[in-house]
Amino acid sequence: MNPDVAQGTGRRKRAIARVKLTLGQGVITINKRPIEDYFPRPQLRQIVRQPLEATQSASRFDVEVKAEGGGPTGQAGAVRHGIARALLDMDESLKETLRSNGFLTRDSREKESKKYGRKRARKRFQYSKR
Repeated sequence: MNPDVAQGTGRRKRAIARVKLTLGQGVITINKRPIEDYFPRPQLRQIVRQPLEATQSASRFDVEVKAEGGGPTGQAGAVRHGIARALLDMDESLKETLRSNGFLTRDSREKESKKYGRKRARKRFQYSKR
């Protein structure tokens, strides 16, 4: 495999992000669109950039992402997870920094499935005594 290219897969909720890291100027593209177009909310852009800022490598790498499934927040979390895994693939010495900030841990919280005979996963119908 090319030593200048690192890959990582990130997941959160129902979102999956396949991340490719290459040496470059710090350009982030998600589904062939600039990050500013794909994530208009500044909070989501900040979430995506967290692993790069924690390792002081924001301007060293170009990030190319293919994100699918879920909503904007889930995708941003998935991209963050994927970038952290790709950084680890690129440089093993960053593991302690990424681990201590919690970027390598997959957020396993998923939506609970709806149960039959109920309105939602946990909601019951109102009980009437009389």
